[in-house]
Amino acid sequence: LAQGYQNCHRPSLVKGFGGSTDRAMATSRPVVSVYQFDNPSEKKCTLPMPVVLTSGLRPDLVRTVHRDMSKNKRQAYALKKKSGYDTAAESWGTGRAVARIPRVPGGGTHRAGQGAFGNMCRGGGMAHPTVTWRRWHRRLNVKEKRHAVVTALAASTLPPLVMARGHRIGEVSELPLVVTDGIESTQKTKQAYEILRKLGCGDELDRVLRSRKIRPGQGKSRNRRYVKRLGPLLVYAEDNGIVRAFRNIPGVETASVDRLNLLRLAPGGKFGRFLIWTESAFKKLNAIYGTLKSGCPLKKNYRLPRAIMENADVARLINSDEVQSVLRPKLDPPKKAVTKKNPLSNPKVMAKLNPGFLKKRLLRKQAHEKGTPEYELVQKAKKARVEESKKYNKEHKKGPNTFYKKLMTAFEAAAAKKIETKDAEEEEEE
Repeated sequence: LAQGYQNCHRPSLVKGFGGSTDRAMATSRPVVSVYQFDNPSEKKCTLPMPVVLTSGLRPDLVRTVHRDMSKNKRQAYALKKKSGYDTAAESWGTGRAVARIPRVPGGGTHRAGQGAFGNMCRGGGMAHPTVTWRRWHRRLNVKEKRHAVVTALAASTLPPLVMARGHRIGEVSELPLVVTDGIESTQKTKQAYEILRKLGCGDELDRVLRSRKIRPGQGKSRNRRYVKRLGPLLVYAEDNGIVRAFRNIPGVETASVDRLNLLRLAPGGKFGRFLIWTESAFKKLNAIYGTLKSGCPLKKNYRLPRAIMENADVARLINSDEVQSVLRPKLDPPKKAVTKKNPLSNPKVMAKLNPGFLKKRLLRKQAHEKGTPEYELVQKAKKARVEESKKYNKEHKKGPNTFYKKLMTAFEAAAAKKIETKDAEEEEEE
């Protein structure tokens, strides 16, 4: 399945650049096979691909239209006007050391004397109560809805988008899947189930059955207890029993090609639903939507959306010789004056002026951190220096030859000499 779709995307004429301009690259298959509904291994014929199935993809438009369309089935709900006010409550006034909120009259029950009416009271009124004249529905432009439907139809022909939505199409022969009109006359659900199995939808049907689970929230008690995933959508031209036959198969839905609804084509606002076409419905697409030139015969004042760009490869366009030859040369931005920074206060600037500055600073820091190799080296050098000092002191700073003792000896000799001089003078006087 994947081999036939590697180049399948959108039809457009891609003009060559840097050479011949009349080269074209096909981006969609020209024909689609029609399979026998009761024997899918047999092909009946081929049909040309309708132009509507090769339109551009607008997921943003699909999301917007789906969001607003889904609001148009809502029913109004509102609060009863007397809710919270169905009592003869009256304030007790001031002077009784209680709040001035209205209080339920009477006695003998717990309800008597309780606050009432206020939205902060138990059983009181609702603040800003809901009303029925809320803006429930949304008006939509007809062309917007038609564009969204066209996008959803185009997305259903691309296997990557269909698989991304969760559909199991590994056994499906081809997308879009077109079968003969005999399927429209199916009367029995058992027969319809066998047809889907033969078409390669067995994995898809099993996926839907496995997904059935109880709905979270209050909806489970409001007649919608279970939820499940959605399976294929059968698009038919005439209802000769197909709706009745397929309506009871879980996840399978049917739709007329004349009344295609975006809520069915893109559930949840995500396009890429698995569609099964009947031959008549597939042929009718061109009659309904026409081509880009002819317009839509059955839709008044409407034309299929045209792609904004013929070639979406923007890089190829910009880098082509035709575009580059007329461009001005690249302008260099003006040089800005650089503020001078002080290297004494900015380590990065100092590192530029003095390579290795940061490394030296890191080593100095690690020299004071215990457990680092630098710290061990510093301690080892310190220990060697202390031992050398002790050795020197032991050798040169002990005994009579030390500086202090030599100094004191000089003082003692001078003092002795002074005493001898004084004694000699005394003897002469005598």
